[in-house]
Amino acid sequence: MEQREYWVIGVMSGTSLDGIDLAYVHFKKSKKWTFSIISTITIAYPAYWVKILSNINKDSEQKIKKYESDYIFFLGKIILDFIHKNSISEIDAICSHGHTVIHDPDKKITYQMGNQQSLADFLNIPLVCDFRSQDISLGGQGAPLVPIGDSFLFSEYNACLNMGGFANVSMLDNGKMIAFDICSVNIVLNFLAKKKGLPYDDRGKLAQKGEKISGFLMDLEALDFYKQSPPKSLGIEWVHYYIFPLLKKYKNQKTEDLIYTYSLHISNIVGQIFKKGVRVLTTGGGAKNTFLMELIKKRSCGNFILPDIILIDFKEALIFGLLGVLKIRNEVNCLASVTGAPRDHSSGIIFYPLKTSKGK
Repeated sequence: MEQREYWVIGVMSGTSLDGIDLAYVHFKKSKKWTFSIISTITIAYPAYWVKILSNINKDSEQKIKKYESDYIFFLGKIILDFIHKNSISEIDAICSHGHTVIHDPDKKITYQMGNQQSLADFLNIPLVCDFRSQDISLGGQGAPLVPIGDSFLFSEYNACLNMGGFANVSMLDNGKMIAFDICSVNIVLNFLAKKKGLPYDDRGKLAQKGEKISGFLMDLEALDFYKQSPPKSLGIEWVHYYIFPLLKKYKNQKTEDLIYTYSLHISNIVGQIFKKGVRVLTTGGGAKNTFLMELIKKRSCGNFILPDIILIDFKEALIFGLLGVLKIRNEVNCLASVTGAPRDHSSGIIFYPLKTSKGK
């Protein structure tokens, strides 16, 4: 008999290094997929891991592997603590994105740390992970991955906008699902906020104090990525290569002015995407930046809808839970229309704990 209910833990670590999101979710398949988010938590990265992960893409392969072993132990303990504190007894799988070390689809390279057999062994729970590699090998972008979840779980909206380390969108275009990365958001805003001794710009308070730097804004909006047509995706390498040199060029400007100008840039790039009347489900840390959202609304005809705080914070962890369930069912969880791959496919790897003798 076909299994129609699943209890999974979705695990997401974003490029902005805000922390690790965990969501214990019940999925049920009837005419359509429904979900219930039962328990959630965000574990902030300690300073040790922030320092390592901020620059890990520059390390040697040997050093990355050493760090990965430590990271798996760190991540495994977080997941087990979450299970114990919430007295979770029913789990079909841990569905984990891993932490992106490098994502450069033009070079057919993507690597997310923590997607290893050893994590399944440590947890003694099946692990579904490594959702990007197969798509890259097929010639796709390996991103974005959330659109299949958006179409199954949030079809009442015309578009879904996530404002995390990067902004990305999924929406229907002439009956076809398209999705793409838009621009960097919290990676840059958090980087600038730290210059003021803050982890992030709370509700855009720093940006509100700033003024526009016209040259900086012109340089940002002249970047070639914005002229490209989807499918397209961004990685931390793009930020290091294109955005950080511009921040260095304008380093003598006030931090508040840099944050305001970059927020203005985000609002210009995001705002132009949505047509009049489009209902946009808006989630991610950037959705809580009230000043940034005001700027976006002024520059767009879209109707931006913020759900409850749980969904704002944990939508990506929720959807990676669903991606894992679809992989377990060997059903499509990666769309060719989104990534540019030659076909839809079921992406990811399932690791069963070796001590159970299930094998992969």
